[in-house]
Amino acid sequence: MNTKYQNFLVRSWETRDRAEAFNLIRDVLVEYGLICEPFGADRDVYDVELHYQKKGGEFWVVERQGEIVGTAAYYPIERGNNAVEIRKMYILPAARRQGLGKFLLQELESKIVARGFEEIWIETASVLKEAVKMYENNGYVPTTGVETQRCDRVYVKCLGMKKL
Repeated sequence: MNTKYQNFLVRSWETRDRAEAFNLIRDVLVEYGLICEPFGADRDVYDVELHYQKKGGEFWVVERQGEIVGTAAYYPIERGNNAVEIRKMYILPAARRQGLGKFLLQELESKIVARGFEEIWIETASVLKEAVKMYENNGYVPTTGVETQRCDRVYVKCLGMKKL
């Protein structure tokens, strides 16, 4: 992945991004009163190779002027039908309200559709009001089965692809 959006560069995660990406996610969680779980729900950011790349997923970072200002990722999951989960979609306050979140969601969806997946799952927290609104406005339907403690909402979007 290597694409531009306005003055942002969206690119594939590299080993050198590990600490900066983790710190960004931690800072956004703290901003919303959520607890970072380095040995739980957020361990995957330290083990991107294991949790994303080896599972057939992707982890992206968003840069502006050489600084990471956002992240977005997905990987295949067991639940659902030929499904992936979108994870770690976080944007620093200075990069918000410019359409970046919606752009990232559309890019993730395009990549996921191109790879032949049929469902997208997302877990999030109610306090992430902007994210909840974005998911609901883009065809994600509330469902049940939250798997992480920090998240109290789960959404699914069926991509309408059926195997013959």
